[in-house]
Amino acid sequence: MDPDVKQNRQAWEKASQKYVHEHDELLAEARESDSLLFDRELELLRPLLDASPEVVHLQSGNGLDGLALVAEGARSVVGVDYSEVAAKSAQRRSDELGTACRYLVAEVPGVPLRENCADLVYTGKGALIWMRDLSAWARDVARLLRPGGHLFVYEAHPMVPLWTWDEDKPRIRPDRGYFDRTHINDTYPANGAREWQWTLGEIVTTIAAAGLEVLVLEEYAEPFWRAGGISAKVWDGQLPNAFALVARLK
Repeated sequence: MDPDVKQNRQAWEKASQKYVHEHDELLAEARESDSLLFDRELELLRPLLDASPEVVHLQSGNGLDGLALVAEGARSVVGVDYSEVAAKSAQRRSDELGTACRYLVAEVPGVPLRENCADLVYTGKGALIWMRDLSAWARDVARLLRPGGHLFVYEAHPMVPLWTWDEDKPRIRPDRGYFDRTHINDTYPANGAREWQWTLGEIVTTIAAAGLEVLVLEEYAEPFWRAGGISAKVWDGQLPNAFALVARLK
């Protein structure tokens, strides 16, 4: 295994203990929430979920998004995460809820699932930063999809690594650049892990090069996650903090 990937995996195993400690809270959230998906995310997904798709969720984390996808109409979800702690805790919640989600431990790309097994590949919310080879990731997405199947990404905007979390005014970190290839994460959840950076142009072009047609690309001021207890000025509507992308395999 690549040394950076090995180090990142160790960091993420440690960070994923949060999902174990908060099992009851996460289970209650899944049971009681009207929807665990963002409003705009659900609007974009609705036409795809109406067809009762078989879904592969790459880098599935705590598994709540998979539970939400089934609740909103997906026939089944297979979640993939390289954290054994995350996958096991997600499976425990799915089993307790009796939901059609199963979770496996594997590195992405290189998912050990057969070709053309999914109508929808769902990913994001802190996923692409772990991809050191975006082209290999996009090819794996295309391999998993059936012809006419869709990729859905809801992710942090590529500009986000540049923003500070100052509360008085927006600032750009002097130690990072938009066109840098990597940086070291110095905040929660994976302190010390190496993250890879991809510009928005690179993401779109790489997905298109893998044989998918980009149908939707939207940018949002609202981040998909806010650190607890912080009211960063960069989250007040002036700057891009998230994006959504929908693409279809030709």
